[in-house]
Amino acid sequence: MALKCGIVGLPNVGKSTLFNCLSNAKAQSANFPFCTIEPNIGTITVPDNRLSDLEKLVNPEKVIPTTIEIVDIAGLVKGAHKGEGLGNQFLANIREVDSIIHVIRCFDDDNVIHVDGKVDPVSDKEIIDLELQLKDLETLEKRITSTERKAKSGDKEASRAYNLYVEARDHLLKGKSIRSLDLEESSFKILDELQLITAKPVIYVCNVDENSVNKGNNHVDMIKNLISDENAEILILGAAIEADIAELTDFEERKMFLDDLELDEPGVSKLIKKAYSLLNLQTYFTAGEKEVRAWTIKKGMTAPQAAGVIHTDFEKGFIKAEVIKFEDFLKYKSEIAVKEAGKLMIQGKEYILSDGDVMHFRFNV
Repeated sequence: MALKCGIVGLPNVGKSTLFNCLSNAKAQSANFPFCTIEPNIGTITVPDNRLSDLEKLVNPEKVIPTTIEIVDIAGLVKGAHKGEGLGNQFLANIREVDSIIHVIRCFDDDNVIHVDGKVDPVSDKEIIDLELQLKDLETLEKRITSTERKAKSGDKEASRAYNLYVEARDHLLKGKSIRSLDLEESSFKILDELQLITAKPVIYVCNVDENSVNKGNNHVDMIKNLISDENAEILILGAAIEADIAELTDFEERKMFLDDLELDEPGVSKLIKKAYSLLNLQTYFTAGEKEVRAWTIKKGMTAPQAAGVIHTDFEKGFIKAEVIKFEDFLKYKSEIAVKEAGKLMIQGKEYILSDGDVMHFRFNV
């Protein structure tokens, strides 16, 4: 299940620096390469120490982590919704991502020029928000016009959609993003086909100086207050510090650097994990002599649906699933020992996977 996150922000807020740090991100226990697909797209691994634990126990020929695709989207300027600057390219790219990483400058540095001449994170956020809201407003206005006649003719489905479009439009006119609209899941599914940009989940990344990476600063506090009523995540990190961390390939050197900063792990690792969980995703594993592999699924998926992520035939011909809890695999150290301890479970079609399950699927094509 491919996951794509788009990094957005005004020029000179640290967006590209963060992308470069992410593109150099490696799992601590192994050297998983960064793969460049296009100049502004990178595939990075989701840090997961459980993979290295399984690798030590199983000793497979290869280890395959789960990944996220990160897109460094062109910088945004005022008027982007009308095509100003790289607006059309920006908005086309952002429609294709699953979630948004919105980088906001929360540091003062006279050597780094701000596009508007002053550091004002609240204004920066509002500029991006406004451009995206205006683009969504344009989309909704067109759909309202095309749906209105059918809705008024008595078509119940069209009427429901029309009323929903109007509600969403009015919400945007109040300066609020669609993600903060209080709707039932079925209503959001109707809006999904419109690919509304402000409906996408977002992580606000406050890019701070070295002295603020642990507790933040006044700029960060303003952003926290601003997003208190949004359905959004916030993360504090220093892009310049992350660039230094990314250059340290030796594990011990990296650990010493992090210890000096009183950080338990690089900020980019936290960001990757947040992006992964933001979309309600989790991981299960397959473990054998050929490979140990992490697979991405939506939380709440049943065993057949999870099997279908490997191959559609696995879901169609699903019979049973052998399930080992990761903690049991770690405790007993082998599949045979797990079986002897009576900890291997045989589950049917109704089984809902837990994060970290080690799975083997029985199927018949």
